[in-house]
Amino acid sequence: MKKKYSYLTLVLLVAFTLILSACGSKDDKTSEKNADLLQEIKDRGTLKVGLMGTYQPYNFLNDKKEMDGFDADIAKELAKRLGVDVEFVSQEFSGMVAGLQTKKFDAVISQMTITDERKKQMDFTEPYITNNVKVIVQEKNNTVKSVKDFKGKNIGVGLGTNDETYLRTELLPEVGDFTIKTYDDVITSLKDLDSGRIDATINNMYALKPVVEKNGFKIKAVGEPVKSDKAGIAIRKGNESLLKELNKHLADMKQDGTYNEIFVKWFGEEPQE
Repeated sequence: MKKKYSYLTLVLLVAFTLILSACGSKDDKTSEKNADLLQEIKDRGTLKVGLMGTYQPYNFLNDKKEMDGFDADIAKELAKRLGVDVEFVSQEFSGMVAGLQTKKFDAVISQMTITDERKKQMDFTEPYITNNVKVIVQEKNNTVKSVKDFKGKNIGVGLGTNDETYLRTELLPEVGDFTIKTYDDVITSLKDLDSGRIDATINNMYALKPVVEKNGFKIKAVGEPVKSDKAGIAIRKGNESLLKELNKHLADMKQDGTYNEIFVKWFGEEPQE
């Protein structure tokens, strides 16, 4: 009888040990999955930032082949306040979400508009800039004066952008059928607009001004702003400590005047927000 109880006790102990081991393994995997990205960045000593690198004056390669622009300066300042270096990773905007999810970079600082749809995939900081989007046409074009005139026209837009979503989901049903042509960079869309291959595009003049001045494009903005977009820094979900830290530093930058200095440097005026 004692042998029987001893054997049963041994079996229960083994089973209990296996259960604890399985729970521990599960906890380890969960812990690994939700590892503190903020601490990882500090341990690594580098904040990896995804941006297009072709969207002057927000982010672009300067004459020294260094990443420059408003977004780049915001990223550099945030990295400085985190106590780390910054590493820029160029990425076409259409692949930005995938690049973030596959850990190609830690954060996206590339004029990514905050939308409800995107918030399902990523977490965003508080907005760090507001952009007014307007209709852009050739200087000699007097037939397209607003989005209401898009019907039957060829309209250019950045691939994978919030502007593309706006054209497809909101404007097409509202104003009638028009053709949407997508682009991976702004300069190509403006070349097509200047040459008459498209009738209009939508964008904000902060983005277009340096490109227009450099290339001599004969284009103009018309009508009232189509919409106002608020851009935020995007990070992978589940990294609350990093999100909190970034929001703190953004608030501090605005409070101590650093943000205003960066804004005026690139846009020549004080921020309106």
